[in-house]
Order: sequence, then C-alpha cells, then structure tokens
Amino acid sequence: NDLNPDMHDERYNTKYGMYKPHCGLDALMFAWGHDEYMYRMLVANETTIPSEGLDMIRYHSAYPWHDRGAYKHLTRPQDEERLEWVKLFNRFDLYTKDEKNDIRGEFVDELWPYYKGLLDKYGLGGKLKW
Repeated sequence: NDLNPDMHDERYNTKYGMYKPHCGLDALMFAWGHDEYMYRMLVANETTIPSEGLDMIRYHSAYPWHDRGAYKHLTRPQDEERLEWVKLFNRFDLYTKDEKNDIRGEFVDELWPYYKGLLDKYGLGGKLKW
C-alpha cells in the first residue's frame, strides 16, 4: 500500500527484498498471529514438544509457503523436511473447525484426562507464562 514507505524503497522491491538468498525460513519475518504467539509461548515455557511439532504450530498458516510453493528462493534445503511436517499437520487442522468437531460442553470433561496427560508429557502441565 502507498502509505508504507518500504513500497518506495528500491532495496526492498527486488526478488529477495530485505533477505539474502536461501537465508532460511527462520530468518523470514511473518506477520504475527496466533501461530507465532503460540510458538513463542511454548518455547518460553520450555516445552519438550519436538521441533517438528513446533514448526507445525508456527508455520501452519503460512499458506503461500506450504500450499503454493512460495519463498523457495529464500528457504534452505533443511526447510524441505519442515514443509512436509507442516503439510501433514494442515491436513488435520483444516477439517477440525466445524460444528461436528466442536468439543465444548459435555465433551470437555470426557476429553480432559487425555489432554491433561499430553500437557504433562510435554512440560506444560503447570502454571504457564503467557
């Protein structure tokens, strides 16, 4: 948009913008949303969720990357494995946001022991930093 001064800055209006070629996914600055917030909250709480799981959480809304193949000129070979994990997660994430899968109400008490066990397993069972 014309109000953004970067739109008129030649340094940023190139194929690579402010990035170096193949700098890697972690060097890219995505807009903050629920994904980045949850990722940073989990890291701040020293979760033991494996890096693949954290990548799924952090990048599952980066649709240009995982759905349309964007940013290949910026990613590293290591990012290809991450891409496969994120795509795997997204197959399940996209189909759990409807009324049929609503777990509020009577289902919460029934499911709580299972999810409490997962929280404990990954070091998130106590008081968390938000």
